[in-house]
Amino acid sequence: MKRREERRGKVNENEIQCRSYEFAIRVIKLVSGLPQTQISKVLGGQILRSGTSVGANVEEAIGAYSKNDFTNKMNIAQKEARESNYWLRLIRDSGFLNKERMEPIIQESEEIIKILTSIVKTSKQ
Repeated sequence: MKRREERRGKVNENEIQCRSYEFAIRVIKLVSGLPQTQISKVLGGQILRSGTSVGANVEEAIGAYSKNDFTNKMNIAQKEARESNYWLRLIRDSGFLNKERMEPIIQESEEIIKILTSIVKTSKQ
């Protein structure tokens, strides 16, 4: 397992870039496995939007033109990760997918939130 690299106290953007991309793929696969009901289509659309937006905002942050822009984009990514966590818990607790299938992706969303929180805090210093 790769050791986490740190630069000036912040978690390497490479890690969050990879993890947010993999998270988006997991969300896409999860949505494709939802039952075809009106409610699950709405929930699926919400998690698809927020779950894929995390990585998109991380990519924008990595290409930011200033430290301020970087911080703002990572902050947006963090908010999208929190929203994703909400929709994932709602899907789990509504019984659309079994808890065993949902727990790993919910845990990953929580870890992504922690990484993004750390990046945002460090980048504000």
